[in-house]
Amino acid sequence: MLTKKGKYGLKALVDLARLAPGQTAFVSEIALRNNIPKKFLDTILLELRNAGMLRSKKGPGGGYSLSHPASEIRIGHAIRVLDGPLAPIRCASRTAYEACEDCADPEACQVRRAMTDVRDAIAAILDTMTLEQFVAVPGASAMIEEEELEKRVG
Repeated sequence: MLTKKGKYGLKALVDLARLAPGQTAFVSEIALRNNIPKKFLDTILLELRNAGMLRSKKGPGGGYSLSHPASEIRIGHAIRVLDGPLAPIRCASRTAYEACEDCADPEACQVRRAMTDVRDAIAAILDTMTLEQFVAVPGASAMIEEEELEKRVG
């Protein structure tokens, strides 16, 4: 499940993606527009900046902005930066795999297999969805699914 940190981070990215090119926004402005606690947003934006998704400038005309065009920022990457792996359980994760203590044979585990399928389905949507799509279309996931289906069918 997406945490508040992940949700607030996505809301902040959407806010910044809607800015005119070259424009920046202060944390307080983003927090106010999106009803996010400012101190919490400070931490979130710092993580996104450290991950290379945002840039910040101090002083007059300062604030935060996207460091890449919204068309180059993947929603799956943003969620992983803020919330960690997309997998619902550690043993199904590609990036943070940990074997379960109670599992004698992870390869034969039905729970792991099912949760791996869930992880793959989530990643297929979020790793192909750009911030630009996320901002532009309320039903962006449906649009992406149709595009992926068309590519597979030919």
